Amino acid sequence: MNSISPVGGASPLEVRIRRKSFASADRSETEVLRDLAFSLAPATFNCLIGPSGCGKTTTLRILLGLDRDYDGTVRWPKPDMRIAAVFQEPRLLPWRTVDQNVRLALPDGASPDLDTLYRVLGLAEMRTRYPAELSLGLERRVALARAFAVMPDVLLLDEPFVSLDEHTADRLRDLLVDLAVMHAVTVLMVTHNVREAARMADRLLLINGRPARIVGDVMVPMPRSARHGTDFGLFLEQLMRQHPGTVRI
Repeated sequence: MNSISPVGGASPLEVRIRRKSFASADRSETEVLRDLAFSLAPATFNCLIGPSGCGKTTTLRILLGLDRDYDGTVRWPKPDMRIAAVFQEPRLLPWRTVDQNVRLALPDGASPDLDTLYRVLGLAEMRTRYPAELSLGLERRVALARAFAVMPDVLLLDEPFVSLDEHTADRLRDLLVDLAVMHAVTVLMVTHNVREAARMADRLLLINGRPARIVGDVMVPMPRSARHGTDFGLFLEQLMRQHPGTVRI
């Protein structure tokens, strides 16, 4: 696979959500996000971490343009960004093959060579199979292939490894990091699993509160190859002590 330049040169993706609320059935409003602000540097892997229901997925939906009812701004480094998303469910069309599902995301008329992408993700022998023939782990690989097939500048992920067994999840985490680094993609992944986030990310954005905001911004201080053993465990324990209401190991 050919590499691409980091998103938008040296310009960051800037997110400023001053206020986001949802209307209740009794017409009252519940404020979910307030003064939530962060920037994502080009070609970095970032994780948005927080407890369930704190507004992580809502933040992703705002970035994706699926929710425009908020007060704030999302400033992309350039207007023609290639943005890909991977959700909790693989969302494959059951009547289409693996290859057909992956190519659904491509622009009309585009027909790139995806051989290397399929090989890296272990899908080389699966192209003609249908989703019903795949395990959940393989379906998640197809979802990743579909995201990377468009050569994204920015990749947004919403707990993509939830409900997988740990061995399968570990393998997919490694594949995702390898692909993100290979293509210099700017990544924002939502998770409540701090161990997963700290193993993968360059930077951890901690979100909590009602309404939620950024309560911690932490750079992971060791290379990915060293994120195991005693030192890594001590880093996680320190993170939990500093943010006991947000981080749970």
